[in-house]
Amino acid sequence: MNIFKSHFKFNKQERSGIFFLLLFLITVQVGYYLYKTKAIGQSLPLKVDSAVQAEIDSLKILASTKDTVRMYPFNPNFITDFKGYTLGMSVAEIDRLHEFRSKRRFVNSAKEFQNVTKVSDSLLSTFSPYFKFPEWTQNRKTKSTFKSNTFTQNNKVKEVVWKDLNTATAEDLRMISGIGEKLSTRIIKFRDRLGGFLVEDQLQDVYGLEADVVERTLKKFKVITKPNILKINVNTATAEELSKLIYLQKHVAKSIVNYRNLNGSINSLNELVKIEEFPSERINRIALYLSL
Repeated sequence: MNIFKSHFKFNKQERSGIFFLLLFLITVQVGYYLYKTKAIGQSLPLKVDSAVQAEIDSLKILASTKDTVRMYPFNPNFITDFKGYTLGMSVAEIDRLHEFRSKRRFVNSAKEFQNVTKVSDSLLSTFSPYFKFPEWTQNRKTKSTFKSNTFTQNNKVKEVVWKDLNTATAEDLRMISGIGEKLSTRIIKFRDRLGGFLVEDQLQDVYGLEADVVERTLKKFKVITKPNILKINVNTATAEELSKLIYLQKHVAKSIVNYRNLNGSINSLNELVKIEEFPSERINRIALYLSL
């Protein structure tokens, strides 16, 4: 044991030498590590993966297209406040149209629409290509010539007496060519689920009802008495409450609530078209039943 102990006995100078030797070795190791790290950083510059970048760019383009609202053909006689706002119309222009329609009058061309609302030529040109008027209005000149020759004894043209679409019975509807027992019953059930038709265009949403049958029906039926609808607040309603709206399925109602929770609130009904599987082609009808 004494032999081994003799190897581990150092005087003061030897201990100082060993300490500085260890300090020198540590310093060399740290310097080498820093030099190697710097050299690797300079020799391997950051490279951008072109495939990943291309995918990111495509996702950005897709996101930008989702932010745009797709416009569908519509009848300008039934423009709501919300629809008019999204089209860029002023409050005064929308009010002129509503006042005109309150007299049970209709515009049948883009020119008549401009004469009533006083919208500018530039604004009219942006959405007038999407105007969709009933087919019979496009042939009104021919029909008016025929009517001018069919006077009564009092020299008056026989006026059309409209029936109320919201009070019509199944028997009344079956008077229309193309509407049988099944379709008339289906129309009544759809009307009851809605709580009553707010606009004539909702008749197009009845399953199995062809467009030409809808057109023939609207020649004799109109929405005369509108129901009082309690609008659903899209910022406070639950998914169950939203799903009661006939146009919204349960999974879409849940998506609306999730979107609202994620973003804090919905500031415009126009935001709803960003939600996956939302029926954006029916936003004008859905907007009739929702509020902010």
